[in-house]
Amino acid sequence: MKRRHFFRATAGAGMAVGFSDLDRIVVGRQIGHSIPSQLRRRTTRLRRLDDVLGGGDTYRIYLGEYQATKRMARECDYSERTGRELLSVLAEQAQQAGWAAFDGGKHADASGLYEESYRAATEAGDTALAGNALAFLAYQKSDGSREAGVEFAVRSCRTAGTDAPRGVRALLHERLAWAHALAGQPRETAEALDAAEAALNDDDGEPQPDWAAWVDQTEIKIMTGRCWAELRRPLRAVPVLEEALRDYDDTHARDKSLYLSWLADSYLSAGEIEQAAAVTGRALDLCAGVASVRPRSRLAPVLARLGEHRDLGAVADVLERAKS
Repeated sequence: MKRRHFFRATAGAGMAVGFSDLDRIVVGRQIGHSIPSQLRRRTTRLRRLDDVLGGGDTYRIYLGEYQATKRMARECDYSERTGRELLSVLAEQAQQAGWAAFDGGKHADASGLYEESYRAATEAGDTALAGNALAFLAYQKSDGSREAGVEFAVRSCRTAGTDAPRGVRALLHERLAWAHALAGQPRETAEALDAAEAALNDDDGEPQPDWAAWVDQTEIKIMTGRCWAELRRPLRAVPVLEEALRDYDDTHARDKSLYLSWLADSYLSAGEIEQAAAVTGRALDLCAGVASVRPRSRLAPVLARLGEHRDLGAVADVLERAKS
């Protein structure tokens, strides 16, 4: 059968069509049942680029994969089961491209891709991916409306449900915690962090989707520290962030620089100005040359707070480095 309804609805999204060698794995116009799994493995391999590169480097790659899969699904023939699996892969690719767009500062593209991902995942019956699409939207919407961020994060957890893989539940609940922290809700933040921890510890032996497999105890600690930093609770934030970042590899330069910014912010809240300056300098070193708008954007308010102490030599040095 042809599964064209969704693809007609999304064909005019206004994003450039990417180029890919995906067409090489299709024989004629018939897609066999093994094609979606091949595409998913390919998506998994390409996801590793996000560990070391910013969205400015990966966006076109991920968008090209998404567009090629959408074109394949629109133009080829396949069974209903294969169609659902193809839609699930498409939803996963749209989220990856949306994340790269967000990381690269293309916020309108990111929103469009997350929304398309949600529609594809819903049609595919993949509630875990549908919930993750909503979580991505919550993460983005929190910048403009804290209430909308919480609303979307709550919906994401409900959509995925209690039967979702433990890594997915942990991921969605930690993003819910972040939305509550941004909204200034400490009790709800703590409850969501506890739910994320409980989900991660619920090891039932079931396989985890690769897109959520990166969520581990270190990630939960980092999110815990970020939340308490955002809530201006430095006595809670500093120890957990220091512990989590102690062995966090510098090769993850974008992410580590971001996380260090919250540590620096917490040191400032605790009145440890020189320590905040040292951590900020480390974050600046790590994010230099990374094709992501987020580290410098996140460091901007930290540098502004440091500017109140520019009479200190350590602070003056960091502020000067930031200019260059």
